[in-house]
Amino acid sequence: MSIIYGVFSASNLIAPSVVAVIGPQLAMFFSGLLYSGYIAMFIHPLTWTFYTASVLVGVAAAVLWTAQGNLLTINSSDATIGRNSGIFWALLQFSMFFGNLYVYVAWHGKTHISDKDRQTVFISLTVISLVGSFLFFLIQKSEPEATPSETSDPLLPPETLTDSSTVLTAAPGVWVQALDAFKKALKLFITKEMLLLSACIAYTGLELTFYSGVYGTSIGAMTVFGDEAKSLIGLSGICIGIGEILGGGVFGMLNKCNRFGRNAVVLLGMVTHYVAFYLIFLNIAPDAPIAPEEGTHLQAFITPSVEVALLCSFLLGLGDSCFNTQLLSIVGHVFREDSAPAFAVFKFIQSIMAAVAFLYSNYLLLHWQLLILVACCFLGTLSFFLSEWLAAQRTRDTDYDSI
Repeated sequence: MSIIYGVFSASNLIAPSVVAVIGPQLAMFFSGLLYSGYIAMFIHPLTWTFYTASVLVGVAAAVLWTAQGNLLTINSSDATIGRNSGIFWALLQFSMFFGNLYVYVAWHGKTHISDKDRQTVFISLTVISLVGSFLFFLIQKSEPEATPSETSDPLLPPETLTDSSTVLTAAPGVWVQALDAFKKALKLFITKEMLLLSACIAYTGLELTFYSGVYGTSIGAMTVFGDEAKSLIGLSGICIGIGEILGGGVFGMLNKCNRFGRNAVVLLGMVTHYVAFYLIFLNIAPDAPIAPEEGTHLQAFITPSVEVALLCSFLLGLGDSCFNTQLLSIVGHVFREDSAPAFAVFKFIQSIMAAVAFLYSNYLLLHWQLLILVACCFLGTLSFFLSEWLAAQRTRDTDYDSI
């Protein structure tokens, strides 16, 4: 995971150039093929193929996320970006639900996973991944529509727009396109809007590591849950997936009915996560994240409850969908002109913070990790509110100028 996230973070710097040169559809297709190769590697794993595939899938992840963000933006309008972001997030998280459900049912009660069991899972996943990669070609190609915000108040400096127009008229070579995309990503990184959003994006990276790596491991380390403690890791993943799917689907479908905008959804995410963190603090032993293989016999402040643990998993997934769907929406709205570089910066920040969280999660007790999440959640929510206010102010100014 450290290799994947490290390469993922670095590759986000070149991902906009790749998308600019070969286009988002081909970028997603070739990235999907690399994902399929990474999955297929587990059918007959070897040390050298494992590390090589980890590097390649890190590159593929950066290009895939940048390309999908670009396609999501150009196939959406300001009125539909919120809905489409929610639907995309819900469909994405179906993998967490069905994957964990299959593993829980097929491997329930097993203390040893045979080669045949492992190969059955990864052969199936490889075929599904390959089919999904070819389905990328069915995505419609849509040219982004010019909007008043694009023509009257660009986010990037004037010289960037001048360079872009020159590039388009002069039909530049591949290297010029790649360099132009790279420059845009660097300039977007230091814009006021992206700097404000970076605090919220950073929080999603920290809590991504917590719910995907730390919390499930902590549940499995609780010996008080008995012999079924390890199987609860799969159930926890299922509950997280349900929360993610529910959040993405509801916020996507109800986007037009939301009179309070993105702020209300992010506020709901903060409250949901605070409730989850408090219950985890009460329910899970403080040394669970760093417990040895045999687990921990310590208890927290209440008698450990499986029901409360799984409820927290659901709340973690629901809160995560609140933050990520609205971040996808606001990034696609604010940076509509330069969506590929913007999503590359988004994933760069998120993956860096996820790697940082993986690093400290092996050393800090649970309550210290929760304290970091609580503080960053508050700062991230506040920064999102400011970003949304700036976006709304900019839209009002644009509408006034167009009268």
